[in-house]
Amino acid sequence: MASEEELAMPTSLTVRLLMQGKEVGSIIGKGGDHVKAIREESGARINISDGSVPERIVTITGALDCVMTAFAMICSKFEEDLRMAASTGSVPPITLRMIVPATQCGSIIGKGGQKINEIRDTTGASVQVASEMLPGSTERAVTISGKSEAIHKCVDIIAKIMLENPAKGPVIPYRPSRMPTPLPVAPQMSAAPPMLLNGQLFTIQGNLAMPFHHEMGRLAQMGMVVQDGKNKPQPLLVPMPVSPQGLLSPVSSAKSHTQEMTIPNELIGCIIGRGGAKINEIRQASGANIKIGNLEEGSMERHVTITGSPDQIQMAQFLINTRLTSELGNLLLPPLL
Repeated sequence: MASEEELAMPTSLTVRLLMQGKEVGSIIGKGGDHVKAIREESGARINISDGSVPERIVTITGALDCVMTAFAMICSKFEEDLRMAASTGSVPPITLRMIVPATQCGSIIGKGGQKINEIRDTTGASVQVASEMLPGSTERAVTISGKSEAIHKCVDIIAKIMLENPAKGPVIPYRPSRMPTPLPVAPQMSAAPPMLLNGQLFTIQGNLAMPFHHEMGRLAQMGMVVQDGKNKPQPLLVPMPVSPQGLLSPVSSAKSHTQEMTIPNELIGCIIGRGGAKINEIRQASGANIKIGNLEEGSMERHVTITGSPDQIQMAQFLINTRLTSELGNLLLPPLL
């Protein structure tokens, strides 16, 4: 008979792997044949994130035995690929990166590193838990290297630890992206988020979009000039009028494009703002049409559809990402004592 602890333990497990495009291609196989075989043989659900960025996330969900069967098949395929690519008889180790909520990493490491050392000794695999969270998330990368059998044993132990020690509090999942890093605001300049347009950064000051030179803020205050690549003097601050339709509204002849983003539901409020104020600001500044979808049943994400010219979409994405980065910074700050 199962113990009370075993009955209380969740029966479904979700494991996320961070992979490069070539690794994902190996899992998918020609025409999707290999991933289909993994799904059918293991009984696990396998989802692969969008391929528009260099890194992709492979999510495996199901009962522990189903997830581990899928893992065994993935490891076996990677080992086969490495064996075929090896020019000598020596086959290099497989390396996998698991994405684990930061609150569960302590259970994997153990007091004084006791648990992680035990895992290494038991399985023969190399296991490293990143000290920093993945960008824009509350998750860390756990890198596992070794032979197929060693990795399978290692993941099995880690998966059981994750089932026994669920994540505490809300988890902000890592999503690979090309999100620009917001630059610091120059002294005495507008605190509004900078906006990217054709490689130039702008800040909104009243009804003007001012070129943003964060490293030359003091010169900008003095109205000095800088040299361009051809040694021609260029005004450092050239005001650009902002129309009611947005900074990019003059580009009306450009063909309309559509881009989708996914945002965790717990963060969507910082994009919408009170009474829709923030999303309206982003629409006005970018000139893009932005629609936020409803939360679908069973989902933790909201789909954001951005329509406009490539420059309008780029600016809208930059402003949205700046808002998210700011909000995440506030969420991850340690509490004041």
